[in-house]
Amino acid sequence: MKYNLSEINEVIRNRRTIYPEAYSPRKVHDEIVQNVLTNGTWAPTHGMTQPWRFVVFADEGRQKLADTLGRIYTSRNEGDKFKQAKYDKMTSRPMMAPVVIAVSMARDPQGKIRELEEIEAVACCIQNMALTATAYGIGSFWSTPEIIYTPEMNAFLGLGPEDKCLGLFYMGYPAAEWPRGHRKPLEYINTKVSG
Repeated sequence: MKYNLSEINEVIRNRRTIYPEAYSPRKVHDEIVQNVLTNGTWAPTHGMTQPWRFVVFADEGRQKLADTLGRIYTSRNEGDKFKQAKYDKMTSRPMMAPVVIAVSMARDPQGKIRELEEIEAVACCIQNMALTATAYGIGSFWSTPEIIYTPEMNAFLGLGPEDKCLGLFYMGYPAAEWPRGHRKPLEYINTKVSG
């Protein structure tokens, strides 16, 4: 066997969504962030379009992200639509995470690859990022609030009109024990068709 499959299985099966509220204040170093991003770029990409784009928010940059999220949410949810608890969560979470990465999909200008396939490539990129964070013992959370799909968010991230922000990827060392998880047994979700 070329690689240690038991270690690979362990990383995949121990990946968890860990919310920013559960992070310690411990810094995530730039070299780790760079490795997480680099591994993300090794995801499958049809036509080698490599559609992923990243904006990393750390230190004071997190406040700029929090302020922008609050501003967009407020402008799109006037009157009874505005929920203070949602606003508070959206604007406080960036400050709870040492690093937040906006992960976006940049459309191929030629349009040779369908948008759905570009979105799928970025989703695979985010999975690579989450697995790499797990290997470091760093928790991650892929957040997709509705406001990230807006023209205002595109403008903030420097994206074109055909591009899409596909998530905010929060990273931080957990303050408590790594959570356990479970999945349905394979026989409940697998159908085998043979000759």
